[in-house]
Amino acid sequence: MTDIAALKKEKQDLIDKMLEMQKQFIDYEHEHGVSGKDYWASQDGLLADYRQEYSDMANRVVDIAHEIVGSSRL
Repeated sequence: MTDIAALKKEKQDLIDKMLEMQKQFIDYEHEHGVSGKDYWASQDGLLADYRQEYSDMANRVVDIAHEIVGSSRL
């Protein structure tokens, strides 16, 4: 597997995980409701690390996209 192919696979895997996280979040929200406090400061369950984990993955997806095309983030 070439470096580009490996990067594309990693990017797709992250996107798939992010979509699954979104689905889980929506299901959780429909069952329990989510306040702003829950979203920003929850220490329990699904929401404990959700925002940071999702943000880290989103940033990695952007970094990979730049690597693939040979550009960089400003």
